[in-house]
Amino acid sequence: MDEQEKVRYRKQLGLYVNWPLILSLLLVIMAVIVIIIDLKAGIVAFIFTGIYLAIAVSIKLANKRVIMNDMINFATRYGQVQKHILKGLALPYAILDENGRFVWTNMEFSEMIGKGSLFGKSVTSFIPTLTKDKLPTDEGIVKLDLTLNDRDFRADMRMIPLEDMARESAIVASDQFSGELITLFLFDETEVNRYIRLNEQQKLVSGYIYMDNYDEAMENVEEVRRSLLSALIDRKIKKYFSGYDAVVKNIEKDKYFVTMKKESFDRMLETRCDILDEVKTVKIGNEMSVTLSMGFGFGTESLIEDGQYARSAIDLALGRGGDQTVVKTPEKTTYYGGKSQQIEKSTRVKARVKAHALREIIESKERVFVMGHKITDIDTFGAAIGIYRATKQMERKCHIVINDVTVSIRPFLDSFVNNSEYEPDMFVSSSEALQLSDSASALVVVDTNKPSLTECPDLLVKCKTIVVLDHHRQGSETIENATLSYIEPYASSACEMVTEILQYISDDNIRVRGIEADSLYAGMMIDTNNFLTKTGVRTFEAAAFLRRNGADITRVRKLFRNEFADYKARAEAVRQAELFLGRYAISVCPNEGLDSPTVVGAQAANELLNINAVKASFVLTDYQGRIYISARSIDEINVQIIMERLGGGGHMNIAGAQLSDVSIDEAKQILEDTIRKMEEEGEFK
Repeated sequence: MDEQEKVRYRKQLGLYVNWPLILSLLLVIMAVIVIIIDLKAGIVAFIFTGIYLAIAVSIKLANKRVIMNDMINFATRYGQVQKHILKGLALPYAILDENGRFVWTNMEFSEMIGKGSLFGKSVTSFIPTLTKDKLPTDEGIVKLDLTLNDRDFRADMRMIPLEDMARESAIVASDQFSGELITLFLFDETEVNRYIRLNEQQKLVSGYIYMDNYDEAMENVEEVRRSLLSALIDRKIKKYFSGYDAVVKNIEKDKYFVTMKKESFDRMLETRCDILDEVKTVKIGNEMSVTLSMGFGFGTESLIEDGQYARSAIDLALGRGGDQTVVKTPEKTTYYGGKSQQIEKSTRVKARVKAHALREIIESKERVFVMGHKITDIDTFGAAIGIYRATKQMERKCHIVINDVTVSIRPFLDSFVNNSEYEPDMFVSSSEALQLSDSASALVVVDTNKPSLTECPDLLVKCKTIVVLDHHRQGSETIENATLSYIEPYASSACEMVTEILQYISDDNIRVRGIEADSLYAGMMIDTNNFLTKTGVRTFEAAAFLRRNGADITRVRKLFRNEFADYKARAEAVRQAELFLGRYAISVCPNEGLDSPTVVGAQAANELLNINAVKASFVLTDYQGRIYISARSIDEINVQIIMERLGGGGHMNIAGAQLSDVSIDEAKQILEDTIRKMEEEGEFK
């Protein structure tokens, strides 16, 4: 009730009580007129007017007490009715003071709590989650979900200042009251939440199952046993999913479509998709184990979108090397498995197809840009040089984007910069590339598939034709709308992939110059640790092609020699290494006086693997305001999934990550906590 309404009601009540007195004015006026006409008659009129006024005043005083009593009785009875209604309200309702102590509760609330009188007791004593800091501090409604007696409730709380309550009264002054009361309603949502959970559990999850190496495995089995091997794998897959009430349908000889309830899917994830390991146990004379890739999608508004997410998930699983499960939802992408080494495919058909597609793209453009990841290493540099040679073979303009020249690539870059056979604008910075490029230019990204890690992310927006060539596993962040994407995790290096492309990109035999072959060969040497890790038949075939084109091992070795300060820093990083959990070597690489401390850190991580007890090594380097982690292993630990937990990536044996806004000690603690947690989760079993 506002102030104007109160005034109006007061005026109406006053008019009702005082109307006899108001009408007495007419008698007074009449008596005055009569006394003017006749004095005796006027005196009589005044006497009767006085008697009337006395009676009217007496009646007013007597009736005022009766009227006020009746109004108070009515208000009291009305308040009792309201109180009775609230007392018997089916919803639990309570009034608290500003400190969270009960002032009043209805019967439903008292019965729910199981106590008779709650006056003066703290609400936290009966509802522990409803602490004082969660009580409302203004007049807005505060909603809170809580559990009480194994039932779910939604608490609606509102603060009501006592001044506002007093202001509603026409009798009591509002300045006599201060403080607040809090109203508390509890809405039972147990059944609603149960149906929500039931609905969520009954939703369908779509997925695809692919055999990664079906053709390769069959080639190693006698022809009479091939159908038996295929039948055994098919039976194991269908039997496994039947245990989760799933429907599995063959769509090709090595591909399946599966659909299942979300409840069953969650149970399957609790086992970390152990079908991946079970299939590998199928042996009937096949030397090569069959591995599976699975992709699932759910959480969208329609089954069609779920299917699209599942398709994207299986592509991601294959792009990461297979032998793993990828679960994709609108909120996040989760990975399971992926612990085994990728199997190199002996066929080069895919490389030839990609090479022809790349040639068509280059021939359709007048200008091509090549860039890799930030802090360019020799693998990125060598791959960029290979693309440069392919572009020049087709007589097109080519620019390589490099911002910071590290000590590892400076000797190789100088051999091109000081060479009159190469254009002065062969190497450009990001700003120069943005000025030279337009929507008609082509961009080739090598040695990375994450847009945030590229030398110039803005160039990805400006160039409409994008080619991605990379040997790292794909993650959640990928370069979108790529015209051509060639990602092979089994490849040893980007230089190996580019070397294969060079052999097929031109109808004429392409001639790679000596210093170009040196750069490609050096990139392969670094990423394979001098051909000790991640090497396959195709790696050595690519190296042989470069040797035939003039790659000089002695010249490359000289270019790889370290500065004295770099060698001392690497030795210091090895000396300070600590063994964590008995098998993880963790160290910090000093950065003072080093041009490229991250390269030295990577070298130190490789050195630590020569220690007998070390299963994986991690070297942290503070450089340009970030902490860089170089991770290495031989075969027992997948360092790539560790680095993915930290926002990085890479390969099973070679990976890395970057941490921002943390100190070197904090980064070390984060790394140790991550490894410990993954150990507890059984990620490395």
